[in-house]
Amino acid sequence: MKDEKNTAWSVQSAETERKNAADVEDGQAGSGSALNPVLHEAGSDRASAPTARAGTGIRVLKRNMKRNGSRGCVTRKTRFGSRERDWLKGDAQRGCVCLYGASEPQAPASGPQTTSTAQPDLKLVLCSTNTTIEELCAQRDVQGLYLQLHGDLIRRLDPSERPLQMVYDYLTAMGYEDPLRVQQEAANSDLSCMIRFYSEKPVNADQQERTLLKGVFSVRKGKTQLHKWAERQVILCGTCLIVASVKDSLTGKMHILPLVGGKVEEVKRRQHCLIFSSAGPQAQTYYVNFDTLADYQRWHRQASKVVSQMISLVDLSCYSLEEMPEYLFYCQDVTHLNLRHNFMRLDGSGGLSNFNRFTQLRSLNLSHNGLGVFPESVCEIQTLTELYLSCNGLSAVPSHIGNLQSLQTLSLDGNRLDSLPEELGSLVQLCSLGLSFNDFPHIPCVVEKLCALDKLTMAGNRVETLDLCSLLRMTHIKSIDLRLNGLRCVKSETLEPIKHLTQLDLRDNQLTSLDLSSACNLETLQCQRNQLSALTLSGFTLRTLHSNNNRLTTVNIYPVPSELTHMDLSRNLLEYLPDWVCDSRKIEVLDVSCNLLSALPARLLSSLSLRKLLAGNNRLERLPDLLDHIPLETLDLQHNKLKELPESFFYKALNLKYLNVSANALETIPPSSQSEESLSTLQELYLTGNNLNENSAALLVGHQHLRVLHMAYNQLLSFPASKLSKLEVLEELNLSGNKLKTIPSTVSSCKRLHTLIAHSNHINVFPEVLSLPEIKLVDVSCNEQTEILLPDSLPSTLQELDLTGNSSLILERKTLNLFSNISTLKLDQKPAVTAGDAQGSSPLWDHGYAEMCGQRNKLCVSVLAVDRFGDSPEAAYGIFDGDRNEEVSRLLQCTMGDVLAEEIQHSGVDSVYMCNTFLTSHRKLGMAGQKLGASALLCYIHHESSEPGSYFSLTVANVGTCQAVLCRNGQPLTLSKVFSLEQSAEEMERIKMAKAIITEDNKVSGVTCCSRLLGCSYLFPWVLPKPWVHTEPLCSQDEFLILGNKALFQKVSYQEAVSTVLAIREPRAAAKKLCTLAQSYGCRDNVGAVVVALHIGKDSCTCEPSLLTTDTRGPPGPTPLPISVSPADPATPSSSSGIVSELNSELSASEVGSEAGSTASDEHPSSGPNARPERHCSLHPLTLCNMGPLMSLGAGTHTALFQRQPSSATFPSNQSDNGLDSDDEAPLEGVISNGSKLEVEVDIHCCAFQLRSGPPESPKDLDGRHDSRGSDYPNNKMRRQNSVVVSATNGCLLAVCGREISDLKKSPSTSSLFGKKLSNGSVVALEESHNIIEVALEAPKKKSGYFAAPAQQDPEDQLIIPPSLEQDVREQLRGQSPVVPGPPPASTPPSARDPNWDHPNPVISGLHPTTILKQDVYDTAL
Repeated sequence: MKDEKNTAWSVQSAETERKNAADVEDGQAGSGSALNPVLHEAGSDRASAPTARAGTGIRVLKRNMKRNGSRGCVTRKTRFGSRERDWLKGDAQRGCVCLYGASEPQAPASGPQTTSTAQPDLKLVLCSTNTTIEELCAQRDVQGLYLQLHGDLIRRLDPSERPLQMVYDYLTAMGYEDPLRVQQEAANSDLSCMIRFYSEKPVNADQQERTLLKGVFSVRKGKTQLHKWAERQVILCGTCLIVASVKDSLTGKMHILPLVGGKVEEVKRRQHCLIFSSAGPQAQTYYVNFDTLADYQRWHRQASKVVSQMISLVDLSCYSLEEMPEYLFYCQDVTHLNLRHNFMRLDGSGGLSNFNRFTQLRSLNLSHNGLGVFPESVCEIQTLTELYLSCNGLSAVPSHIGNLQSLQTLSLDGNRLDSLPEELGSLVQLCSLGLSFNDFPHIPCVVEKLCALDKLTMAGNRVETLDLCSLLRMTHIKSIDLRLNGLRCVKSETLEPIKHLTQLDLRDNQLTSLDLSSACNLETLQCQRNQLSALTLSGFTLRTLHSNNNRLTTVNIYPVPSELTHMDLSRNLLEYLPDWVCDSRKIEVLDVSCNLLSALPARLLSSLSLRKLLAGNNRLERLPDLLDHIPLETLDLQHNKLKELPESFFYKALNLKYLNVSANALETIPPSSQSEESLSTLQELYLTGNNLNENSAALLVGHQHLRVLHMAYNQLLSFPASKLSKLEVLEELNLSGNKLKTIPSTVSSCKRLHTLIAHSNHINVFPEVLSLPEIKLVDVSCNEQTEILLPDSLPSTLQELDLTGNSSLILERKTLNLFSNISTLKLDQKPAVTAGDAQGSSPLWDHGYAEMCGQRNKLCVSVLAVDRFGDSPEAAYGIFDGDRNEEVSRLLQCTMGDVLAEEIQHSGVDSVYMCNTFLTSHRKLGMAGQKLGASALLCYIHHESSEPGSYFSLTVANVGTCQAVLCRNGQPLTLSKVFSLEQSAEEMERIKMAKAIITEDNKVSGVTCCSRLLGCSYLFPWVLPKPWVHTEPLCSQDEFLILGNKALFQKVSYQEAVSTVLAIREPRAAAKKLCTLAQSYGCRDNVGAVVVALHIGKDSCTCEPSLLTTDTRGPPGPTPLPISVSPADPATPSSSSGIVSELNSELSASEVGSEAGSTASDEHPSSGPNARPERHCSLHPLTLCNMGPLMSLGAGTHTALFQRQPSSATFPSNQSDNGLDSDDEAPLEGVISNGSKLEVEVDIHCCAFQLRSGPPESPKDLDGRHDSRGSDYPNNKMRRQNSVVVSATNGCLLAVCGREISDLKKSPSTSSLFGKKLSNGSVVALEESHNIIEVALEAPKKKSGYFAAPAQQDPEDQLIIPPSLEQDVREQLRGQSPVVPGPPPASTPPSARDPNWDHPNPVISGLHPTTILKQDVYDTAL
């Protein structure tokens, strides 16, 4: 049976097999003649003799590839030659396949790399989609090829499978649509982290240990000295130790020693010797003397695992096995065998056909083996009690299944079954049957004969109608799972009671009404996420009811459910609670949130059993009085219309520990007790969004056990100092959005306080919290701070300090020095003067953002925000949520802006370049994206010149649960799509068709609730990276845009989010408020929000600033490169722009680069018809928009695209380039040195920058222009040498070719050099006294995880310097002395000296200025 048909997760060819004649014809068509296979050695053009049939269209290139320390991901790149390029141009069905050797390359050791380690060669095979494995093996003289997906399992490919077609099908399933783009992506080596081919099966040392340990050692039998030492072959396989003859290990006499329950001890008097003993009264003992310490430790470790097992279990799951090791059949004591996630074959010596040799086997797990057919040989193992065959593509069950009379558990989930044989009914001991995610149209009739069956799981089938009469005949079944079936009707025509059914799961169906009154013994019912408007149940034995997310107006239960303990009726249309709810004497948890309730019954709150009541998001206007000493512990009344609470509320609810009354209209709160002594046990109190004043704050003093207090966005003018001092166990205090001018100094009495959030007030004095021993987070942003008085040292626990939005704040050098140890420091960036501001025009948009950890230890949300994306008035904003991991969200933050900039150059279609941006970013995640993933949302504001009547458009793309909401005329307009299984019926159906297992918590394989993510590639094809893309034209009625993650919009509705921002207007303060509200409403997860204020009106002009007044002073120079001119100085990202991932002190930029790879795309910007057109203002003619730049070029110049050059530089920690210690050099004025290590990777090849052209400037002009732009470098310690910018800093030199500092600030991959990268996605603003030194504070302290590979320089990845300036630059690097600004030396243009500086497309004089010669360049990722 072919694996192509049987393996569920394998990539299969979409087309049928073609004839060999077609293969020959296709091979000849591309080159004009039959191509013989040619093997090119690395660095040589010599071809070997043909080794395969002519005309197969196969060519092999062998290259030595450098690896960047990543175990599975090649990131260094080379280029095809002209011959290979011609091969690819011939047909889109041609491409290349990379073949890897059997052994994995060793990761280079940490530390400086002086020489590159020898790595195995990679074979690059040029072939067509018709080339089969058989042809490749014949050409290369190998036995077979192997496929590995996502760095996981490895399977042998069938001879008829076509590898290139498999790659193309994989990329098409991911989301690529253009055949040429598919061809390009297939040639990219970054793809090897997702799909990889091996010429031999890789060897896994750990796998060898678990399956078979074998060797010839000295052995002695027994504990006495009667036996002599002799050389024997010793085998540890499964649960047994096998001692055999060296010559006849399989045919001669073998001694088999069961080890389960035995002993493995070391012999102290003999070196490298172990004692193996079996269990039982007739225990046997063997002494084995090993030759080396490594062998001794390996055998001791593995044997110790076996003897410690309680049962004879052999776990060989996830090991890519095709056959069982022969020696394992000799382990006669094996009772449990786990072979899930392998590729077990039916035939062969170790195949499933020989499993009847296991005479005591009780449990066999063959799930996820791609069998295709039911292995009938398994039916001969009559000792089996458990059999698992899930996810094997089975379409039928044989009649021989009736032989397994001892079978108790049978799992057939995730197959293609639609019927069961009648012989299955003879299994009288079968008590659990799993049929989920198959194709059954109804419950099989054979189930009625299974008299011992008590649990039936049929989730994810095609059952549309459930007849309760059929359940009457299944008197033995107690639990039925029918979720995700598309169930539309439950028939209850009979009056006969169904007494045996106790649990029923009908979630995620299409029921409109449900009457289960005949199920008189029903204990648990789950029917959430249907369309129920009526529900009728029997209450005799009902214990648990989950019916949320329906349309219920009432629930009828008779008789009163006296056993009911837990009921969830949230998100329905209930206007009142039925009377039977108050009569339920054992109810403990009641959730009626998000309904239309206007009152709660007084008897409900006086219940003597109710412990948790959730009644938020209703219409409650008052709360009834309580009885004394009620057991209520949790009460949630947020988002109601309460104006007051009962006066006796707190001293009657003495057991209350959690109270949330946020978003009400409270003007005061009741006292904690009637006397001075309080018995309150309240621990968490949320009062955000009310009308409370400082008098209410004084009433909190009685809650002496209070740990969390949120009083944000009230009317507090002050907080009583004497009252705050009595809250001694307070841990978290949020007073944001009030009118406070100071935080009382008595806050220092709260010794357990670890979080203080007081943004958006009028505080001008920094609170005295830095002396607290457990303080972790202090947020005093958006206040009126002017200075900060600090103690001599900061607490070591302080992790985050937010001082943004304090415009008058001045930080001294001593203060900055103290702050250097804080892992997350947020400061304002001095705004740069944009071209628009210089002309007096207002910006078209500005943004603010906020991120909060909540009660999580790490922040997994990152933000991308670029107000000026490129040189035209465009912007890009994004938010990435890694849920439980922070690696993927940070990598996306680093790379996605650059990828978008590249993709825009390749296509002008919004849906195409946004989709390709997501797919390329998914690929660039590398190994980090194999097991980890993140939700992502990207917004791109741009102008479309193709639509003359339009102004700006907003293109939004997203995967996962991040969302974007546009405010238009004060109303929310949703622009994104939530890819959650619970909210997308079509995505649920797609995943069901792919036979994925959706667990009971609605997660794909129990991992994620999202059907589309970036990363998590091992869940392909169930979870895809293809985004939802939507373009919305912007108009003057559009006021702002809100971006948020799942946690934000779970707690804050779209309308409330829009109303919140409308009331504040300032983007940063609005984003802060959104996150604060989400936390006060009960969010305990990471929450992130981005608010983009839009100022787009009818008078908004998108023209580039006029450059007609170009300064022409100075002597005329040689004609420069013909390049386009950019504006005077584009705006730099603002202080809150999270363009670059803020890596903490344990993660350097070079480490990210080693895993994620280059952030630039591998292809050159296209200049064909699909290239993105020039954008101009629709309000002005084309000539007016282009006149300035064209005229400033002068006569004889032509516009051309500057060819980007890959460039990187790594600066070591404490040594300069001349080998001297940087501490011995004279420090620069205005730069603070804290002795931290400095390691910076400068990656400037990712964004399409433009060089400035024009005649050389005089020293006066140069200095004047430099000063006018407000350099970040004090005392102008910078020198420009034609196309090299040299900046002298503290023991470090930053050399950048062909870039202005302002240009680098725009790039998402280089802006980290101009702002401090912090661990939460923020970029700290630059002050004149701390610029490059801020990067030093984030120097790496350890190498671990995915990014352990040190940066290695590649010969093609170096700075490109004109020859005439090479000596000058070398002297600068050698001396590192401060330089004085001066005129650049007269020299010829770079294009006249170094061809690397020129664009590969030469500009021919005499042509139109916009004419560029087209040259097709194809880059591979090798």
